Amino acid sequence: MDIRPLVLIDAVGLTPRLLEHAPRLRALARGGWSRPLAEVAPSVTCTAQASLLTGKTAREHGVVANGRLFRDTGEIRFWQQSNRLIEAEPLYATARRAAARRDASFRSAQLFWWFNQGADVDFTATPKPHYGADGSKVFGIAGTPEGFTARLEADLGAFPFHTFWGPFAGLPCTSWIARAAAHTLARERPELTLVYLPHLDYDPQRFGPARADMPRLVAELDAAAAPLLDAAERLGARVWVVAEYAHVDVSRPVYLNRALAAQGLLTVRDGPFGAVLDTFASRAFAVCDHQVAHVYVQHPRDVQAVADFVAAQTGVSRVYAGAARRDVALDHPHAGEVVACSDHDAWFAYPYWLNDRQEPDFARTVDIHRKPGYDPCELLIDPTIRVPKLHLARRLIQKKLGFRTLFDVTPLDAALIRGSHGVPATDPDACPILIGDGPEPPARLHTTDARNLILRALFPDWDPDAE
Repeated sequence: MDIRPLVLIDAVGLTPRLLEHAPRLRALARGGWSRPLAEVAPSVTCTAQASLLTGKTAREHGVVANGRLFRDTGEIRFWQQSNRLIEAEPLYATARRAAARRDASFRSAQLFWWFNQGADVDFTATPKPHYGADGSKVFGIAGTPEGFTARLEADLGAFPFHTFWGPFAGLPCTSWIARAAAHTLARERPELTLVYLPHLDYDPQRFGPARADMPRLVAELDAAAAPLLDAAERLGARVWVVAEYAHVDVSRPVYLNRALAAQGLLTVRDGPFGAVLDTFASRAFAVCDHQVAHVYVQHPRDVQAVADFVAAQTGVSRVYAGAARRDVALDHPHAGEVVACSDHDAWFAYPYWLNDRQEPDFARTVDIHRKPGYDPCELLIDPTIRVPKLHLARRLIQKKLGFRTLFDVTPLDAALIRGSHGVPATDPDACPILIGDGPEPPARLHTTDARNLILRALFPDWDPDAE
């Protein structure tokens, strides 16, 4: 049995309403079909991708957010790449087993999707800086098999890491990833290729979708995808497109941790580099992730009181405590004892310190692994810095001369952020999209439905019950 190759593009932030600005992707929909996807909760990168890969909600796959409290160590960790964090079988592992039962060859590639490290795929590429013992960081990408990412960079140039996240995040990284996928498709010819194109995830957060130039941004995404679409056409591969979530305009941050600290529930440890959130001494603290916050409560007797306190905060729309977390499929041990959702036009900012004296040294830097919450302010440059390029040049020179310095350009004013996501959308035109071909699926689809549809595209006789 020969498997017709399939390319799955994750076009973050693409919705049915935006598709008109993407002529190549729109042509795919016209030649096949498109559907809005009802989102998982929370509708954030890691949870959505885990649900797309497994066909499960967080209740079953355990990825409750982009970051969480690791209860055994007391550490809050964001953006972990290990594939072992998914507690259900991913799409590519299922496809490999299905191909083996059909005596079909099967190879897969996963390019910049999350949960890349240790994934049961043949080709991987993912952002992975090098960290020195002196605190220095050198941008880089990692992958398998050995030499694969080196060949990509030799042929395409170095991955523009500074455009993947941070104040300079933008089109170059998406263009590079698309060209890398085209290169992989032409050279390696995998039967399944997963490609993550993040271009629509930046300006809609910085400025909000209403203020961002969405027609231009979507057209840029479409043009960037062209080399991949052309390579797929030459190979006779099918191309499907999916999105994880849609953005909404927001007007106010909710500082939930500061409220918990003022109430005496959250405890910090003061030190020479600022205050550090003490997860062991705190009775309650929030791991903030866009429009959803997981509130971890030390003692079961405090859960209801903390839930009531959180629900009373301005900007909080819904609170799910204990067994009520079933309502949003977040009744999993990794989730907080209390899960809070923000108002539609609000989002949760992570800061937990109450005065400038306690400000941690990482607060004004791009530091996605040290911060105990998601910080979209890293997409901006502090507007109080008069000449940002000069400021950055000065910091770079200090670093090269061996001085201990910080690239302190991230603003602390969370009100500067005008877009977010996390609370599932209700308008079908504002939901994430799924574009495919072949038999028409039902009119109403959930993010968890995508996996079996893709498996049926790869294996026309696919029956999830039989498998």
